[in-house]
Amino acid sequence: MKIGVIADDFTGASDIANTLAKGMEPEGGIRTAQFPGVPNIPVDEEIEAGVISLKSRTAPVEEAIADSLSALRWLADQGCQQFIFKYCSTFDSTTKGNIGPVAKALADELDAQKVVFCPAFPTTGRTVYHGHLFVLGKLLHESGMENHPLTPMTDANIRRWLQYQTQEAVGLVSIDAVEQGSEAIADALQKAGERFVIGDAISDEDLLAWGEALKDAKLITGGSGIALGLPRNFLRETSSKSAGTVFTGIAGPAAILAGSCSGATRRQIEIHAKSHPTFAIDVSGVMFGDVTTQTLLDFFEEHSGQAPLAYSSGSPDDVRAIQGQFGQEAVAEKLDNLFEDTARELVQKGYKRLVVAGGETSGAVAQAVSEALGSPAMSIGPEIDPGVPVLSVGKTEPITMALKSGNFGAPDFFSKALRMMEAGK
Repeated sequence: MKIGVIADDFTGASDIANTLAKGMEPEGGIRTAQFPGVPNIPVDEEIEAGVISLKSRTAPVEEAIADSLSALRWLADQGCQQFIFKYCSTFDSTTKGNIGPVAKALADELDAQKVVFCPAFPTTGRTVYHGHLFVLGKLLHESGMENHPLTPMTDANIRRWLQYQTQEAVGLVSIDAVEQGSEAIADALQKAGERFVIGDAISDEDLLAWGEALKDAKLITGGSGIALGLPRNFLRETSSKSAGTVFTGIAGPAAILAGSCSGATRRQIEIHAKSHPTFAIDVSGVMFGDVTTQTLLDFFEEHSGQAPLAYSSGSPDDVRAIQGQFGQEAVAEKLDNLFEDTARELVQKGYKRLVVAGGETSGAVAQAVSEALGSPAMSIGPEIDPGVPVLSVGKTEPITMALKSGNFGAPDFFSKALRMMEAGK
């Protein structure tokens, strides 16, 4: 492996795996695999980038650090020369972490003296300007992220937000230097007195300049966009274009599971429900044991072949009410278990296409599928929408998955994902 990624959730892992596999023309990307957790065995030597999916974004700080260091050490054993700590392009975290503490632990392990933090992903409307994070032109704390049930983002100044989380001084390489290109970025980084540095970026060109400037960096942190220009650094060394991953499509029974409460996902559910069967999961019923795995399996079996969708998504007010009644952690655990058990049963029943919305939901499903198929590696297929690829799991009888971050995807994402899984393009 050349590049190793530690991702703090499963949809973010798919996002950056897609970026590395796709790359930029004319060079293209590099052979990339995604892993649900840290593997306990070496992997295929043909894999050039490994992305480890963790559930560390909202885990206790010490647990997040331990898991991230375990991932780092396994990737180093596979030969990785450069490491990326991948977090959400909306910098999802609290004032206590986990971005700052995990980055500090990784930097100390690698003896990295300068670490860039750049969550920008302009293709999906995430930009960083003078240290402030914007989402589709709105300041982060006015974008809807202030209502996130687990990591409400109430300050768009991510330099200040990161400073809450770490004793390391936090600096900035502003857009003024970035727009002058990679040499100006490298010069600004060298002159910066701080170990941690926020990086501005408002376009893909800015990210490519960052990629060239960071070609020798031991550790980089950010959203998937920061990886946009990194494959070409390695491909230029060999003067070749990667063969990439071949995906031919898989047909068969399909199911959609949605646990995200983002506005984008709720809109996608609304669109899908106009022409396909949907099942609104009664979260109170789940907590009381009235809604079970069998309830969902009965729904999917009844509507087999019709792209059925089961969802627990609700409005911010609904989520707060449920969490207030049963407790945030208890609700999250119950729903994760429900989706995990359902996915495992669906795979055992021969389902071949699973579409999942929401980071925590995706983590639960991906781990269940990997265990059911006995396959630690997920290969990267074609891109469905920016940041969301088709994943192929298993060798002898593979299935396909799409793990969608809550805010990602076009309004018709669910139907589009199923079509691409079957057609292969």
